[in-house]
Amino acid sequence: MALKVAIVGRPNVGKSTLFNRLVGKRLALVDDRPGVTRDRRYADGVIGDMDLTLIDTAGYEDVTDESLEARMREQTEAAIDDADLILFMMDAREGVTSLDRIFADRLRKVHKPIILLANKSESRESGGGVGEAHGLGFGEPVPISAEHGEGMADLYQAVLAASADIFIEEVDEPEKPIRIAVIGRPNAGKSTLINRLIGDDRLLTGPEAGITRDSISVDWVWEGRNIRLIDTAGMRRKARVQEKLEKLSVADTIRAITFAEVVIMVMDKDDAFDTQDLQLADLVEREGRALVYVAAKWDLEEEPQSRLAELKRLADEKLPQLRGSPFVALSSFNGRGVERLMPAVLQAYDTWSVKVKTKDLNDWLSLATQRHPPPAVDGKRIKPKYIAQTKARPPTFVMMASRAEAMPDHYKRYLVNSIRESFDLQGTPIRLNVKSGSANPYAAGGAKSGPERFKGDAKTAPRRVIKAEKAEKLSNLPGKALEQKAKAGIKPKVKPLGGLKASASKKSGSNAFIGKGARGGARQVSRSGRVRTGQKGGAKR
Repeated sequence: MALKVAIVGRPNVGKSTLFNRLVGKRLALVDDRPGVTRDRRYADGVIGDMDLTLIDTAGYEDVTDESLEARMREQTEAAIDDADLILFMMDAREGVTSLDRIFADRLRKVHKPIILLANKSESRESGGGVGEAHGLGFGEPVPISAEHGEGMADLYQAVLAASADIFIEEVDEPEKPIRIAVIGRPNAGKSTLINRLIGDDRLLTGPEAGITRDSISVDWVWEGRNIRLIDTAGMRRKARVQEKLEKLSVADTIRAITFAEVVIMVMDKDDAFDTQDLQLADLVEREGRALVYVAAKWDLEEEPQSRLAELKRLADEKLPQLRGSPFVALSSFNGRGVERLMPAVLQAYDTWSVKVKTKDLNDWLSLATQRHPPPAVDGKRIKPKYIAQTKARPPTFVMMASRAEAMPDHYKRYLVNSIRESFDLQGTPIRLNVKSGSANPYAAGGAKSGPERFKGDAKTAPRRVIKAEKAEKLSNLPGKALEQKAKAGIKPKVKPLGGLKASASKKSGSNAFIGKGARGGARQVSRSGRVRTGQKGGAKR
């Protein structure tokens, strides 16, 4: 078991920054304004070769009334009681304040090792504050800079010396817990529900809206199964989120949904399934997580039976992609109906993790296509071949079919709904991918198509148009025209002699076709069809 270390101090001294530094992740929200952290947060960290369980706490306020600050102080004191070692942090730039002295008097009554940290000691201005820290009575302060990582070696030596006499019990590594995120709008009762489930005031609650800012994880064991409940900040409509801190809280909530396995969406019974609730449920479905609906504050409902039937009808009507999700109506204030929540959560988790045999899937595919055959697109029918499940969480199926890219979306929805009903996968997101199988390897772009060869510029103009353009550029002189055609690559035409008799050509034994000479133009031909080959200027007689 790791050493439990609580980081305490007055507001805005850098506790969450050191917490993130030792954890190695940006788990806690960090902002310049004081009072960002309200609940205590647990996380596993390390310094040197030592494993730690770090506890980030809210800034200590010297109030004992019923205000929010007083409840935050109770959370800090609970962290002090739970820790084995305490890191008391002060701001070296501002020096020792009156609130630091009041908190130091409170810590002296705790019989646990305490290490004094002088944070923000990276500048020369912090020298006076480090000197003042000696007056708090906790020995030599350790100057560090949590933001820049300075002084971590000195902190490791101090933790190693302070924990020498602390007995750390060896505990077997527990099995992986089921991660359950609790989401909803502000002031829906998420933190109150978690406190009711675990039977302890672990999370800060109250009538104020937006108390929770960080996503706080709480480990719990229910009937022998390890559970990790994650409390999240309330999510308002995106148009209303303007402040930087609220944007960070919303981003932290979305991250909690991404890493969860089951999501509990808490809604107010009076305005359940409004626009924001529908958007949250759609986000859960797109992330592929199992979903459980919870209608809170059910002790104030006058007609519970009719209202519950109406809410279930709204869930199936407005969220058909999550049809059949478990619905639990309860009251976190008096515990009415809370005992039905965890069985519904585990049922949704088991459905989300289901695996279907390939044989059963293909038997179902044959029946489903016979009952409702695929439509014909462009006169050609789509033929499903076989289907198999590739993974669970959420259930994902791959179906091979001809012309898969042409399959309409409405037929895919029919197949998904049929899978949900046939294999009892109510309420869980289902993924169906339709593929066409292996493509032709010799087609263009295939594995064996080879590199594409350059075929030159395409000739889009008609051939006779090109010849007409070339003919216009030729000279009128016969000899000059032949030279131009030879350079252009145009072969000389060979025309039959018009007006020649076939008998005359056969008797003479000569060809009935002639070609133009290279220089003198056309040769002279007698009436009998013979070519005159006499001297220049005329034929011999």
